[in-house]
Amino acid sequence: MFIQWILLILSGTLISSNWISDRILGGQTVPIESVPWQASLQKFGVHWCGAVIYSEKIVLTAAHCTEHGSPSIFSVRVGSSNSEFGGQLVKVSQILEHEDYDQDDDISNDIAVIQLKSTLKMGVGVKPIPLANFSPSPGSLASVSGWGDNGVDEGSSENLLVTTVNIVDWNNCLSSWNGEITKDMICAFAPGRDSCSGDSGGPLVSGGKLVGIVSFGAESDDPDSPGVYANVAELKPWILKAVQRL
Repeated sequence: MFIQWILLILSGTLISSNWISDRILGGQTVPIESVPWQASLQKFGVHWCGAVIYSEKIVLTAAHCTEHGSPSIFSVRVGSSNSEFGGQLVKVSQILEHEDYDQDDDISNDIAVIQLKSTLKMGVGVKPIPLANFSPSPGSLASVSGWGDNGVDEGSSENLLVTTVNIVDWNNCLSSWNGEITKDMICAFAPGRDSCSGDSGGPLVSGGKLVGIVSFGAESDDPDSPGVYANVAELKPWILKAVQRL
């Protein structure tokens, strides 16, 4: 039985809670130009979660990254391979979390749309990524990136990391997670490769399109459980409506 946990940063203090780790393991450093849609969601000026550029004033992230947080405590950094400096740092104006997201239930609908106070300047290191219309077939290659932990007790990386994984059949993922997977989730796995604390909200990309948002994964003592992502194709209608509401 896996142990569920998450690392939350509150006023600079790490506190363990009942969630599941999600970590970039087996990754390589890359320039932001390789994943120009990648953004860092900052809380109180410190990297907190990943995010994804949707448009000049909209980014996407996981709902558990923004839950119970006022927009005033968040900002977003884009256009830099380092989460601590460089690129563009913009403040957050509004946050819309999926109405059916519930951390205490099944962690389904783990997605949020963020409106920025100022417009992003697009360029080679700052680009939006299109949303997938369909989920990739099982076995498809996908990439996941972020500034999260390199492994258990290894701390986070200031430099952007990326790794490759394979899309997992939904029914197989359901079995691996003892029935805890819902239709709005997509799973990916590769031996020794995964996302980690600090990568939540970041992009899972396949075929040049955003197919998932990092949501949760298993502890290192359960290496055969696939990483779980919010399924962008399934959640696309909600995303489009949320963007119109902002």
